[in-house]
Amino acid sequence: MKVPSEQTDILVIGGGPAGSSAAIVLAERGHRVVQLEKSRHPRFHIGESLLPANLPLFERLGVADEVRAIGMRKWGAEFVSPWHGGRGETFNFTEGWNKSLPFAYQVRRSGFDEILIRRSARQGAQVLEGCRARDVEFLPEGHPDGMRMRVTAQHDDGSTVSWLARYVVDASGRDTLLGNQLRSKHRNSRHNSAALYGHFKDAARYPDEKRAGNISIYWFEHGWLWFIPLSDGTTSIGAVVWPYYMKSRKVPVRDFFLDTIAMCAPLAARLTNAELVSDVEATGNYSYSCSQSFGPGFILAGDAFTFIDPMFSSGVLMAMVSGVAAAEALDTCLREPGSYAAAMKEYDRVVRHGPKEYSWFIYRITNPTMRDLFMAPRNALRMKEAMLSLLAGDIYSDTPIWKSLRAFKAVYYVFSTLNLPRSLRALRRRAVNIRPDEPERMTAG
Repeated sequence: MKVPSEQTDILVIGGGPAGSSAAIVLAERGHRVVQLEKSRHPRFHIGESLLPANLPLFERLGVADEVRAIGMRKWGAEFVSPWHGGRGETFNFTEGWNKSLPFAYQVRRSGFDEILIRRSARQGAQVLEGCRARDVEFLPEGHPDGMRMRVTAQHDDGSTVSWLARYVVDASGRDTLLGNQLRSKHRNSRHNSAALYGHFKDAARYPDEKRAGNISIYWFEHGWLWFIPLSDGTTSIGAVVWPYYMKSRKVPVRDFFLDTIAMCAPLAARLTNAELVSDVEATGNYSYSCSQSFGPGFILAGDAFTFIDPMFSSGVLMAMVSGVAAAEALDTCLREPGSYAAAMKEYDRVVRHGPKEYSWFIYRITNPTMRDLFMAPRNALRMKEAMLSLLAGDIYSDTPIWKSLRAFKAVYYVFSTLNLPRSLRALRRRAVNIRPDEPERMTAG
């Protein structure tokens, strides 16, 4: 039997950065908003490294002071390569094209996500935690009050609740509720990886205050590893690896993770006196996208639409940008129904822009030519400044970086051609690396 349904203008599925950003903006603009979160905040989530381009969004959403209070300043990113003597190359955001974005924050996502969802509630959204959306039903056209969707959800206690909504924002993250329901979710055929991660205490940090908060990225034979210092003294450590390597695991996931870290001497040295203080999580099938970002009555935002390799720490930024863009599009549709097509076209452009720009680099970041360029950056034609803007997430503004980024790509292709045998070997190796494994191989076990 159908449970009685309440009515709302917009129902937001998900209490992460995408869902909360959308709910904040929509509630501010006077719309009736219901936001569902399957867990209860604070809850653990990975993805602690933010980008400078997040800061204007914090101001816009009214959470800048709260984020500042929990964050550790991140002035740049360091890349460490065993193929270049194990040395590191640091990229400082202050050297980027846009000088108004000099730093970002490292944050515990449990605190950060809670700040956003509490702001959503203060702005007037009806926030329900411990409430998992189970089904989204498309209503026939011509339903009274313009209702297009019915969402059925289940509380922690097992009780069921239902809403009629004009629009649904699916920000359900990697659950990709509508992507799975509509069978529009597809594995990214050009990239495939898995991840292991945990938190350590007493990891060695750089004594220089402006380096202490930097993220460090370590290339190694089977992928790359991250080192993210947090303000409470713990450090997030993770490994993003190729499927064949994850398949090789014969020991418990905790031991496998520690063995993986031991393969990277520079990182292992920083963890000599450190202690693992959390469970080790593992996840696979890491890169995917949905074929459509919107449809009649719904929008997909954040990881519910696409997820790419996190090497450039772009996940939270793209989630928040898509959440705000979704809110702006739906606000337009609700106020000016005749502008639906134009609003959705613009939303689709925005939500695809970030993954497109970062993916070109992600697909090539383990290529030896790309490593060479990152480890010996030059600012000819302002290419280094443009790269720093990309690393800062400054890809949605009018910062004029695109000619310089095209020049960088041209240099990459020239050097790849000059070292053709090495480049071809790398391409063949990558084709083997990204071969998909069976999903059950990708779990913590």
